[in-house]
Amino acid sequence: MPIHPLPPELISQIAAGEVVERPASVVKELVENSLDAGASTVVVTVRGAGKQLIEVTDNGHGIPAGELALAVARHATSKLATADDLFRIHTLGFRGEALASIASVSRFTITSRTAEAETGARLRIEGGRAVGEIEPVGAPVGTTVRVEDLFYNVPARRKFLKSDTTEKRRIDALLTRYALAYPTVRFRLVQDGKPALQTAGNGERREVLAALYGPETARRMLEVDDQNGHLHIHGFISPPEITKSHRREIIFFVNGRPVQDSTLVAALLKAYHTLLMVGRYPLAVLFIDMPPEEVDVNVHPTKAEVRFRQPDAVFRAVRHAVRRTLLAYTPIPDLELPPAPEPRPAWLGGGEARAFPWEATPPTVSAGNSLHPPAEHPPLGPDAFPAATSQTSPNPQQPTLPGSRLPLLRPIGQIAATYIVAEGPDGLYLIDQHAAHERVLFEKFMAQRQEGIPAQALLEPVTVHLLPQQARLLEEQLPYLGRWGFQVEPFGPNTFRVRAVPALLAKTDPAEALRALVEDFEEDETPLKDEIEARIIARVCKRVAVKGGQRLSPQAQEALLRDLEACQNPRSCPHGRPTMIHISVDTLEKQFGRLGPK
Repeated sequence: MPIHPLPPELISQIAAGEVVERPASVVKELVENSLDAGASTVVVTVRGAGKQLIEVTDNGHGIPAGELALAVARHATSKLATADDLFRIHTLGFRGEALASIASVSRFTITSRTAEAETGARLRIEGGRAVGEIEPVGAPVGTTVRVEDLFYNVPARRKFLKSDTTEKRRIDALLTRYALAYPTVRFRLVQDGKPALQTAGNGERREVLAALYGPETARRMLEVDDQNGHLHIHGFISPPEITKSHRREIIFFVNGRPVQDSTLVAALLKAYHTLLMVGRYPLAVLFIDMPPEEVDVNVHPTKAEVRFRQPDAVFRAVRHAVRRTLLAYTPIPDLELPPAPEPRPAWLGGGEARAFPWEATPPTVSAGNSLHPPAEHPPLGPDAFPAATSQTSPNPQQPTLPGSRLPLLRPIGQIAATYIVAEGPDGLYLIDQHAAHERVLFEKFMAQRQEGIPAQALLEPVTVHLLPQQARLLEEQLPYLGRWGFQVEPFGPNTFRVRAVPALLAKTDPAEALRALVEDFEEDETPLKDEIEARIIARVCKRVAVKGGQRLSPQAQEALLRDLEACQNPRSCPHGRPTMIHISVDTLEKQFGRLGPK
């Protein structure tokens, strides 16, 4: 085939492949244009996971009718003039190819009006070609971009899209990030006619956190505010006791732009070193403000990655800011009575204040401040575990392994409020109380699942607030939860009410158990089926089992050991970690020299 120039339509579709990867990519580019236009309100309407319709409406400056056709032309922008401007980027968009790329793979309509114009103007494009002329229309000040039938002319790209659930979640997560970065902007997201996200736009970032993570989590987030030379690092991080099983809630912004950078994540995790359990990650929403010339945002077609001029300095600054905040979060409970309660702000539910034993105001860390975190777990009473008489029934799916059963153990006490010291007929046993309780709960669940897991109704329904993308996942899994003993129902946008939980979890936090399930849904989108039930049960057990560092009464220690002895496989937790260490009498006698020289 001889060398020949590509037709303009094919050039645009190739460019679209770099910029428009999926529906969320379209939403990202359009929302960034709205923010660059100075909008204070951005409304995103999605239908069919973005494949049928994406519409973004804003009240920004608008585009003059005479520039409307140029706005959708390739490499046309109002944000750059010279090559030097590439090293002083102050806007989110600047490449001048987003609208042209989107219009080349969809049925595209743009309507806009400036404050100076009496009427608006509308332009329609299909597959990169204009349909008719620009026409005058009545429209409010601002811009509305309507994208229909995305990838209708490149069906191969449609085949590579994920499920509707996944594509919706990506859009939810994207809008969540921009709502956090721009708290003065009112965001509204509607997916298939249902509101998925709405913020007030009043500038209170903690209020946005409450809308996304729930009032309780937002109240406990720690505020970071640190100035390190020309770097200003601010935002919110979770205390060590609030964690996730994944890193997806670690969010960084550089000069208002959401970015993916392994160096920043590594710096954050380094600051949490020794404070988190293995496999657990914090929540973080951190903003790095720096001179534009110190960061290159033009290293990725979708502007998702950046390059720092001094990456080591940025790493140290993030680690220092986060570590300083965590150290200020003193892990010593305040035993003094709190001051008289004050009226609660609206984002915490309004009405009378609820006095917390360790703090009366949202935690904020700055120079000279000291925080008091939640008090440690109280000692558990004798009813902390099921009675020893209600032992696990044999499970036909888990055959007894020779030598796997435990002898009768006598608890002696605890070490570091984490390990139970017990005496057996053949020596000393050190039992990891968390791993042991995981195993007990797991085998009881597995034994009951054949006949249906009994439910325990709650005296008062518990309200659980989830992120928009988590709420969407849970809604699709609600029909499956009844067989687990959960009774969950929608209760407003991104909010659910738990009316019953599995009887085995009656003494645990219902919200924590439900969140454990949601985290597993996020990692595996397959609906609850028999082949993954055991894994999900193990996940729930891990989250609700008694934790290390929790003091247990002698009766609770005794009950836990009796239940562990009744297990089919008591020597490891469901994830394979050992539940105990055995030190034989012979080993003890050798260590103390009682056997004499050999």
